[in-house]
Amino acid sequence: MEKMKKLFHTTGTAHGIYSVGLTAVVVAIVVVVNLIFGQLPEKYRSIDVSSSKIYEITETSRDFLKDLDTDVKLTVLAVKEEADERIRTFLSKYASLSKHIKVEWIDPVLHPSALQDYDASENSIIISCEKTGRTTNVTFDKIVVVDYSSYYYTGSISESEFDGEGQLTSAVNYVTSEAEKQIYRTAGHGESMLPANITELMDKNNYTVSEWNLLMDQEIPEDCDLLLMNAPANDLTEEERDAVLSYLAGGGKMMLLLGETNSTELPNLAAVMKEYGMEAADGYIADPQRCYQGNAFYIFPMLSVSGDMAKGLSSEMVLLINAHGLNLTEPARETISTTSFMTTSNTGSAVTEDTQTEGTYTLGAVATETVSGTEEPGSGNGDETAEDADGTEETASESDGSAEDPKKEARLTVISSANMIDSQLTETFTTLENTALFMNAVTANFDGVENLSIEPKSLAVQYNTIQYVGLISLFAIFGIPLVILAGGFTVWFKRRKA
Repeated sequence: MEKMKKLFHTTGTAHGIYSVGLTAVVVAIVVVVNLIFGQLPEKYRSIDVSSSKIYEITETSRDFLKDLDTDVKLTVLAVKEEADERIRTFLSKYASLSKHIKVEWIDPVLHPSALQDYDASENSIIISCEKTGRTTNVTFDKIVVVDYSSYYYTGSISESEFDGEGQLTSAVNYVTSEAEKQIYRTAGHGESMLPANITELMDKNNYTVSEWNLLMDQEIPEDCDLLLMNAPANDLTEEERDAVLSYLAGGGKMMLLLGETNSTELPNLAAVMKEYGMEAADGYIADPQRCYQGNAFYIFPMLSVSGDMAKGLSSEMVLLINAHGLNLTEPARETISTTSFMTTSNTGSAVTEDTQTEGTYTLGAVATETVSGTEEPGSGNGDETAEDADGTEETASESDGSAEDPKKEARLTVISSANMIDSQLTETFTTLENTALFMNAVTANFDGVENLSIEPKSLAVQYNTIQYVGLISLFAIFGIPLVILAGGFTVWFKRRKA
């Protein structure tokens, strides 16, 4: 016993007991801290360290969910423990942004009748709103998108996109709002098809896109909320030109994206633009001050946007390739107001085979005009008189007894390069905001509608883009590494000789 007592009184034993005790205290603290953090909501526990920030929710969705005042239920038909962890985490984070979003998991193995009740497959999310009675569903493969085409090159499939935010925000907007817009895409003039990603973004915003051929039917449909013309290669006929001008004069909305063919080679289309104060410059536009890696025809335009047009634009990195310039001119009527929202710097140039004209050129512009809502297309200024049965004359506004005519806003938006929404460009440089600006321009045509179409997050390797290449950029890329290498070599050489 004496030996045992002496053993515990030695310096080594005392240090050992102290170490064991300290270790036990640290372990206890770690356990308690983990238990405390385990009780916190997942939005505080989960930190997004992914390279593509798949759990990062944009201000667009945050503002939308903040203003949400209708209860929405997300019913997940999947085995929660076996579901993709990224989807589970994102659902938790998304639902935490609004008290009106409720998430319920139903195990289809334990409750197989649920699939029939909801008329959906396993691994689906049913989004429903009791107030509106509307329901839609999103399958897991729409959130984690798989690129099957890679199988032909690599022998294996790979995940290409994560679209949790885009799919859920679109679905919640669909079930809580009944606002749907009809867009007609023109055909018959060699127009380009809309890229698949643009069509998908329009679907997310509840826009229905249909084709309308001016050559077959010159009467623009009455339910047309927006007439969209993408990169026409051939001109309008005179009858089509008059139909478009009449449609705009009656308060219609039109978007025109210029293709490789200069609009000056399309005189009837140019006449529509000139009516609203826009005239195309000859040739292609170059801007050596704001270009991509020294290519003066790959332009980063200067943006002048605000309000809805600026929504979701943080870096304002928009890239245009082979753009045609516009010059703003005097419109046909004083009631028309024309403004630019994309321009070159003051070092821009309109380049043809023979000439190079320097100046600041417009690359995107909007013309608006407030017109009488009762005015029929082509009816003039609305002051025409009509004879009654007694042969007396009265104005149109007096004949219908209305004190005030409702007002409508005609709107013509012109973007000088259809390459702005080219999928090869936007998919190569995922940091560009081309599609965001385009969708904002589309949404600006509709009153009471905001752009809620959110692009998916790429799961592929992302490449940085260099906006402007100059001496500072070249020094940062090549100069600094060379200086460091030279310094290291000098130190090594001195030490070697010492």
